[in-house]
Amino acid sequence: MNTANNRRKKNTVEKTEMAFVELLQTKNLEEITISELCRKAGINRTTFYASYDGLHSIADSIRKKLEDSMRIYYKHESHDFTQLFQHVKKNQDLYRTYFKLGYDDRYDIVDYDREIASRCFGNRFVRYHIEFFKAGLTKLIKLWLEGGCEESPEEMMDILKSEYSGRSL
Repeated sequence: MNTANNRRKKNTVEKTEMAFVELLQTKNLEEITISELCRKAGINRTTFYASYDGLHSIADSIRKKLEDSMRIYYKHESHDFTQLFQHVKKNQDLYRTYFKLGYDDRYDIVDYDREIASRCFGNRFVRYHIEFFKAGLTKLIKLWLEGGCEESPEEMMDILKSEYSGRSL
């Protein structure tokens, strides 16, 4: 395996994805051309097509990476989403891109805590609780991003907890 080529490809992918995210901060996906993206990333079209099938392919790549990292926070946070809020604050442009592309309605919390569902809701209507929590957390993050993540991640966790007062998160 050629380590130099692997590193070069990884750097090219990172550069291309960063350029794509930057363009999406001021344009809609339909307004971006592959030529424009390649110019901004400093690559040629052949290099772009070696990694992606098109703009939707790069968007899906970014979505998958972001969802994979979010899934880790859902799985390991023990009901404290402070690290998730820290991740959002550190990667604001990525999250804005995720929401701008409309992926937030497609994301599933796959590791919903059944223990909480059992304790708080008697394991009734779990799918409704999952959707309610997902929608609430998503909207909370969107509003926070709109305000430039002015509040601290700890304050955001306090807001989330206050919405679940009376329930053990």
